[in-house]
Amino acid sequence: MNYTLSLDRRDFFHWGINGLGATALAALLSRETASAEGTSVALVPKAKRAIHICLIGGLSHVDSFDHKPELRKMHGKSLHTDEKPDIFFGKIGLLRGEDWKFKPRGNSGLMISDMFPHIAELADDLTVLRSMESKSANHTPALFLANNGFEFNGFPSMGSWISYGMGLENESLPAYVVLNDERGAPNTGASTWSSAFLPSSHQGVVLRGGQQPVRDLFPPQTLTKGADAATRHFIQTINQQHVERTGLDDALTARLRSYELAAKMQTSIPAVSSFADESESTQKAYGIHHTQTADMGRRCLLGRRLLEQGVRFVQLFSGGPVAGSPRASWDAHENVKENHTIEAGRIDQPVAALLKDLKQRGMLQDTLVLFTTEFGRTPFAQSAADQVGPGRDHNRYGFSCWMAGAGLKPGIAIGNTDDIGWKAVERPIPWHDFHATILHLFGIDHEKLTFYHNGIQRRLTNVHGEIVTEALA
Repeated sequence: MNYTLSLDRRDFFHWGINGLGATALAALLSRETASAEGTSVALVPKAKRAIHICLIGGLSHVDSFDHKPELRKMHGKSLHTDEKPDIFFGKIGLLRGEDWKFKPRGNSGLMISDMFPHIAELADDLTVLRSMESKSANHTPALFLANNGFEFNGFPSMGSWISYGMGLENESLPAYVVLNDERGAPNTGASTWSSAFLPSSHQGVVLRGGQQPVRDLFPPQTLTKGADAATRHFIQTINQQHVERTGLDDALTARLRSYELAAKMQTSIPAVSSFADESESTQKAYGIHHTQTADMGRRCLLGRRLLEQGVRFVQLFSGGPVAGSPRASWDAHENVKENHTIEAGRIDQPVAALLKDLKQRGMLQDTLVLFTTEFGRTPFAQSAADQVGPGRDHNRYGFSCWMAGAGLKPGIAIGNTDDIGWKAVERPIPWHDFHATILHLFGIDHEKLTFYHNGIQRRLTNVHGEIVTEALA
């Protein structure tokens, strides 16, 4: 069948204008809500979402996930090296053994200490990375590196890159949500979850406890339904008139979308943050009724609910600012046993409950669970050279993190540190490799997920990054 297209001059130009406008709008929206063409088309995603538990201050790997029998034998001896270790306080005491007993766990036989008894029960679901490395022994640059791939701020976080690469799944909720420790945000502040030069819609949205999970989400005084609707209509009219005068641009589009999302969140956030429909047994499992575990328990349960509703990336921080006394973080300079007992007691049960819950609901197969810390702690004491003190300094040369869930090989440990747990000696894993692996599991090629900024095609892995293939199922 043949068709004849008849257009007069006016119709032709009208069609052309609308066509160009539609093309421009599609391009703008694609930047805001989906990955650029070619970023992930060649890969099959294993993960749809992730929840990241980030321990602030530096978890001692030799007391938790990296068993070193030789260190126990060498307890009280000197560290024999001509190298000056890059540590924070520079005090190199005698070697000291672990403060918790290690045991083989589950069918896999992974060695995990009694510091995390609940997590240890789930050893067969864990993929432990025992040879992580960092470039910095200082909290702020090390935390930036772990989250954005650089040792300073001004670069998008891993959650922002995943939001940019994957796009929104639920238009009533942000793609990236941050749940801070009740004792405060990490020392790097909001820069930790910044979208930097990516569109602002990919920045982490902080949810808090109480009746106002999002600051300034609701007006200070109650508006009638009619007045609220009239206000929204007036704002939309003004915005539309502005668009007609000046045309669309990236900044305006992002601002309009943020207001639209905020309006939808007035309904979606109260619904998802309420535990009214959660059973008593579920709440008990997360420990939300117990003082010690209540904060992390609530945040882990809220994290699972957010993931269920389509949030791409949920980030939970364990520990607040590293300064102060007593320390509200994992920064165990004074006493590892005392500090880590408190911090592990706050998160062990809730994190284990989260893993069990995700698995029971069939979500673990396409959800990544990440358990990281910015660096480890030294195998030698932070004390005078002839003493075995109770504290440990920062160790950037080798430490442990673990992952679980989508596309990972469970019940294994990858890499190794030396006999005393000081340096990574087998399959060193820098943060760029870690980030490349996470993006791969989301079906994203880390070399293709880029954003042009100040003359450079920027990416999460900078100019580095190799996938840790040993971790893949």
